Amino acid sequence: MEITEFQQLMEHTYGARDRARGVPATIAWLTEEVGELARAVRKGTHEDQMHELGDVLAWLASLAAQLGLSLGDAAARYASGCPRCGSVPCAC
Repeated sequence: MEITEFQQLMEHTYGARDRARGVPATIAWLTEEVGELARAVRKGTHEDQMHELGDVLAWLASLAAQLGLSLGDAAARYASGCPRCGSVPCAC
């Protein structure tokens, strides 16, 4: 699945509920999920890590939608490699 399709799916699935919570609550949920991902990386299984990575991505998509931003556009910043030096791998 492409990142833009994923963002649209999350918007259709959870968008109204997430907008009702608002950006501050979305940031809180995203932060909580990043913490759960960190715990899964340290102590969890591969399955736990994939689960938490998906949750982080879903909350990031929700935040982007609420801010009127595209994850695809955000990812495009790295399309040519490092946005600072333009190299792959980064030469900074």
